[in-house]
Amino acid sequence: MNNLEVLYEDNHVIVVLKPANVLSQADDTGDIDMLNIVKEYIKVKYNKPGNVYIGLVHRLDRPVGGIMVFARTSKAAARLSLEIKKHNVKKKYVAVVYGLVKEKDTLIDYLKKLDNGNTVVTDDKNAQESELSYCLLDYNKRKNISLVEINLKTGRHHQIRVQFASRNHPLVGDSRYGYDAKRTNELALFAYSLEFVHPITKKVISFRRLPDSFSNGFKEFDMSSLIKG
Repeated sequence: MNNLEVLYEDNHVIVVLKPANVLSQADDTGDIDMLNIVKEYIKVKYNKPGNVYIGLVHRLDRPVGGIMVFARTSKAAARLSLEIKKHNVKKKYVAVVYGLVKEKDTLIDYLKKLDNGNTVVTDDKNAQESELSYCLLDYNKRKNISLVEINLKTGRHHQIRVQFASRNHPLVGDSRYGYDAKRTNELALFAYSLEFVHPITKKVISFRRLPDSFSNGFKEFDMSSLIKG
């Protein structure tokens, strides 16, 4: 993958666009992943010999596309990781879900990851407390699908997908938790907005980006106002 889309870079951080269905970090599949893509980009662009340091400070699930920030130094990585842990990094997603949802709501659940890789809502208070809020942006009555903007407070495994599916509003294109048993299109979930305090300059920097095209769900809506707003 040599067409990495870079939204911002300096000596401390690099912000890139992760395509859907690309890993954030390498796993046992051996498939290409964003961490190594970014490392290779830095190595080639700046002609750096040997290993290149890139710090992974947050992840997106494999089927999810969107904006990611990586650290270029260990100091930046430590500071960004702390800000994420304190929920000071603002991450917004846009998604298409089945059915008509409330105009706005806050979803709080306890989530537990199973041995088979799935995540479920549980009554076990020892599980991970998970919270997000959302607002309804638009509704397509003909296809009975809702466009929602999501503010993610906690970043649990498959959190957005599981919390909406548990309320009978699974994401379009979700073969794991939804109605689309044979997913042939992209999951209708995209990390479109990221805002954080620069770990060195301390300036607030923000990014918004919508995907160039979607073959699933999103094509039914006009999302241009998200970038303008």
